[in-house]
Amino acid sequence: MISIEDIVGMTDLTEDEVAAIAEHEHMELAPAAALASYVMHEAHGPARIQQMICEDIREALHRDDLSHARTLFQALRHFMAQHPEAARGAKR
Repeated sequence: MISIEDIVGMTDLTEDEVAAIAEHEHMELAPAAALASYVMHEAHGPARIQQMICEDIREALHRDDLSHARTLFQALRHFMAQHPEAARGAKR
């Protein structure tokens, strides 16, 4: 049987990054992993994922959920380190 770790492992993202996409899109991890894989291969896809994670951080801060905002921020830092093309103004 294929596990969620296997599914996430087929993406270019970590489980925390996929979880942020799942939260943003209000879906389970498996479909979020499929969406993430698709979006990462689109033009400006990494920037879209960066934007999703940033929006999740904003929402967590508005709810005063600092712990979750920190977790999301760590996921964002890792994502940006692995995918610098997601930065605004990055050469594409």
